[in-house]
Amino acid sequence: MGQATYGSELLGRTLAGVPDDASPLTHMAVIDSRSAQFTDWPDWVHPAVRDAVVEHGVQRPWRHQSDAATLAAEGRHVCICTGTASGKSLAYQLPVLTAFARDPNTTALYLSPTKALGTDQLRSVAQLIAGRSEFSHLAPSSYDGDTDSDLRQWARMHSRWIFTNPDMLQIGITSTHPRWRAFFAKLKYIVVDECHHYRGVFGSHTALVLQRTLRIARKYGADPVVIGASATVSNPAQALSRLIGEDVVAVTEDASPHGARTVALWEPGFLDEAKGENDAPVRRSAGSEAARLLADFVIEGARTLCFVRSRRGVELTAVRAKQILAESAPELVPRVAAYRAGYLADDRRTLEHAISDGELLGVATTNALELGVDISGLDAVVVAGYPGTVASFWQQAGRAGRRGEGSIVVMVARDDPLDTYLVHHPDALLKRSVEATVTDPTNPYVLAPHMLCAAAEFPLTEEEVVAFHAQQVVADLTAEGKLKRRKAGWYAAAGLDPHGDIDIRGGIGGQILIVDATTSRLLGTVDTARAMTSVYPGAVYLHQGESFVIDELDLDDGLALAHPEEPDWTTSAREVSDVTIIATHDQRVFGPLTVASVSVEVTNQVVGFLRKALSGEILDSVPLDLPEHTLTTRAVMYTLTPEAMIDAGIALDKFPGALHAAEHAAIGMLGLVATCDRWDIGGLSSALHPGTGLPTVFVYDGYPGGAGFADRGYEAFTDWISATDVAVSSCGCTAGCPSCVQSPKCGNGNEPLDKEHAVTLLRLISRLHA
Repeated sequence: MGQATYGSELLGRTLAGVPDDASPLTHMAVIDSRSAQFTDWPDWVHPAVRDAVVEHGVQRPWRHQSDAATLAAEGRHVCICTGTASGKSLAYQLPVLTAFARDPNTTALYLSPTKALGTDQLRSVAQLIAGRSEFSHLAPSSYDGDTDSDLRQWARMHSRWIFTNPDMLQIGITSTHPRWRAFFAKLKYIVVDECHHYRGVFGSHTALVLQRTLRIARKYGADPVVIGASATVSNPAQALSRLIGEDVVAVTEDASPHGARTVALWEPGFLDEAKGENDAPVRRSAGSEAARLLADFVIEGARTLCFVRSRRGVELTAVRAKQILAESAPELVPRVAAYRAGYLADDRRTLEHAISDGELLGVATTNALELGVDISGLDAVVVAGYPGTVASFWQQAGRAGRRGEGSIVVMVARDDPLDTYLVHHPDALLKRSVEATVTDPTNPYVLAPHMLCAAAEFPLTEEEVVAFHAQQVVADLTAEGKLKRRKAGWYAAAGLDPHGDIDIRGGIGGQILIVDATTSRLLGTVDTARAMTSVYPGAVYLHQGESFVIDELDLDDGLALAHPEEPDWTTSAREVSDVTIIATHDQRVFGPLTVASVSVEVTNQVVGFLRKALSGEILDSVPLDLPEHTLTTRAVMYTLTPEAMIDAGIALDKFPGALHAAEHAAIGMLGLVATCDRWDIGGLSSALHPGTGLPTVFVYDGYPGGAGFADRGYEAFTDWISATDVAVSSCGCTAGCPSCVQSPKCGNGNEPLDKEHAVTLLRLISRLHA
């Protein structure tokens, strides 16, 4: 079978017997194969390093590997941005191992966003240097949440190359830097793997952790070179530069080979009987469709990964695929499994080996297997729901075709505006450049705790405060008594534990402990800002494959109590909001239309939650009485004059429904231009907002101080609104559904919504803004 036909023939067998007018396939394309471009070994590479790499099967490097490695060896911060399976690891292994071979006291730090990736890269290095005397002193070691205390102590004392993640760098290394003094004093390289993953609030926190790490190393006399690696990121030099606060050069031309890849887009059909909110039609779930594809591909002998967005979804998809196989090919049931974060380390390693050696044919996984774990020889990838960014889509797609042979990628759309838009407008996914990562390390809610950490590590000088853009933050912390000004600079006040107070994965504010009331076991934590939308009484909470229902939320004591339960339904919070404009940062006026970037104060109140069957059908709405929560954040806002709306054909009594529907759709579509999910943002529409005196729509970041998403919406307003118009107008429903204007978190029960006039409104805005 030829490369270019592998995917289409596999898909054809899967769709055998399905009439063309009932086919869920909306688009299919073939990405041509590419040949390798090799180069000679750079002269600076130590012979022992070159020999080790050659012994492991790499006779000559690809050009991008050599170029990036040489830049790093010359002392330049560098970001290598090439495709999945393009050997980016070698680009940092060459300079790092050469430094070790020439100076046994050199140290290096490797940083990854996931434990699985860090463990995989550590294993790769250990295999590369095994049995070589030049590296007997190296002792590469992991230092993460899976590492027990004795091994951590050994690693700190003996390892020259530490493999960790931003969380442990923050809580376990920078906080105790005097104990790491010898390591920091000889720190030559810092590797930041999969750096496109550091975006939003997590990226902003990681940027400040990295900048503080560089500061600590330089205080001890070192001057590390940073090597970033990413398969997919727009403007990689700028992305890594924002993380480390210094100039970076990028290597982006991929010289590695890959086989032909078929990409298919798939839209599940509507369920015959089920009705959603306000009797809207309900599509078959992406998870159930993905399970069917996973089972079909396994039956065809295709080694397949199926990416699912949630941990619960992963488990359900694997179970459903096994049920299908039990009916048609029972001998294959043991060859399908689930993989996700939350499993014990030994269980994860076992599964990774089983995937790599072909013992498992099909695996449902979260994005835990998206990032860099070396899994070779896969034939197919199923993506159940757009993963939020074009970067993540190609990262997941790149898991297939690692033998240089033909492969297939199928993206199954969820019942969501952005998913629906993409499967009907394939160029927006397949031909669009990957997004720029959105980070904002100057967000005062993120910056303030890191300035406390920096001052606790070493006194903050005036020059450093300016470099961190933290003048106002430091002044505020000093006024609060948390920083003390002395001759040498600012010191952290006694008694503070600033390192332990930061949740770099995105939480800001106090923490709510989630506890199993039947066993007193701590299940996890959630920051106060998100507690009322995730652990309200009656909410279904998932923890490492176990399902719980929340019984009580005590905000004063910081406690959410739960009991184990496996309901056949899910929950989603309904909230109402009020928005007050605090400041206008920039605005553009287009006659009757004004578009602005503003700071706002959002008052949210969770008023209830929906219970949904796993099919997506609404079971009921449960009211709640929870306190209001105030959030200061950034928003993109637009206003229109009533006269312009009336002239466009929107009667006065249609204003609320048109604005509300347009707001919902815009929230669902913001992910097209910003690296965010609809759950990262919120919105409000008003036919007469008191702050503007006009019909107004706000879309705001769901994080204190903002996360950069609304700012990106302001910058890309034309593309965003135009795509929103297309998404709504091309949806096949008549009066609005979850694929266009309905929102799963609307506090008003998705009323009023006027799809027809929302299209008119969006086209008016596009025409005025053109």
